[in-house]
Amino acid sequence: MPFEGVKTFKLNTGAEIPALGLGTWQDADAQESAVKEALKAGYRHIDTARCYGTEGSVGKGIRESGVPRNEIFVTTKLWNNKHHPDDVGPALQDSLNDLGLDYIDLFLMHWPVAFKRGDEMFPKDKDGNTLTDDIDYVDTYKAMEKLLKTGKVKAIGISNFAKKEVDRLIQNTEVVPAVHQMECHPWLQQKEFMDYHKEKGIHVTQYSPFGNQNEIYKAQEKHGKLVDDKTLVEIGKKYGKSSNQVALAWGIAHGRSVIPKSKSAERIAQNFQGVFDLEKSDLEAIDRIDKKLRFNDSSASFGYNFFTDLDGKEN
Repeated sequence: MPFEGVKTFKLNTGAEIPALGLGTWQDADAQESAVKEALKAGYRHIDTARCYGTEGSVGKGIRESGVPRNEIFVTTKLWNNKHHPDDVGPALQDSLNDLGLDYIDLFLMHWPVAFKRGDEMFPKDKDGNTLTDDIDYVDTYKAMEKLLKTGKVKAIGISNFAKKEVDRLIQNTEVVPAVHQMECHPWLQQKEFMDYHKEKGIHVTQYSPFGNQNEIYKAQEKHGKLVDDKTLVEIGKKYGKSSNQVALAWGIAHGRSVIPKSKSAERIAQNFQGVFDLEKSDLEAIDRIDKKLRFNDSSASFGYNFFTDLDGKEN
């Protein structure tokens, strides 16, 4: 077993995905040491993306950790400017080159919107509006399906899709996504959508498992911080854990992997202790604090209306 001693979930490919991963969004300079610290602490799941600009740092951290490649689950993502089917394979190769890896364990379509084809990550018109392209995400995904035969990708999936978009994708493609990565935390639980994924055999990875820790999420001014939620704090006291660790344990208890991001060695190690069992009554108490509160909605800046049939759209 490549992930001996690490809690994992089984994907529809038969592969295992570790329940806890390290998110590497923002601050590329800090990610090399963050990845090394995480792998040293026992993490075996690293999540990056083309648009984070961290693939090079992540690759260095992996190499310098001394942990064998086959003991690490690596996810990266296709960015919106590479949705044209002819661009998908070269985009993967660019990611592999920067990571310094021969294969990716999981390759996700980052968003269901195509930006203008080219090398600009965020192409804009003269008024500053994002330039989108008329490329169907179904066609993009079909190009991703072909990558499975190359051995450069072990599994493919999606991120930030609405339910109707997942439905349409499944109906028009051959490979059911192995993973759907989305915002999920005790204040945005999306219970019906989660049940839907279980029915379809799609594993869910939670990003932003602490809700609104990042300063770009303006909603915290109005709603406060998830980690200050008294239910999470009180449950944490019972187990000698932080509210952060309780939030992670809640996601894992529901069968989802969680990918908190941190640059601090102390916090990375602390998050690793979020893999513990909650009693049923505590799990149920957290299930009751759902606010249907979404912090990450790029609809205005990306020129595409996301999450139209999901909880939290109005916030």
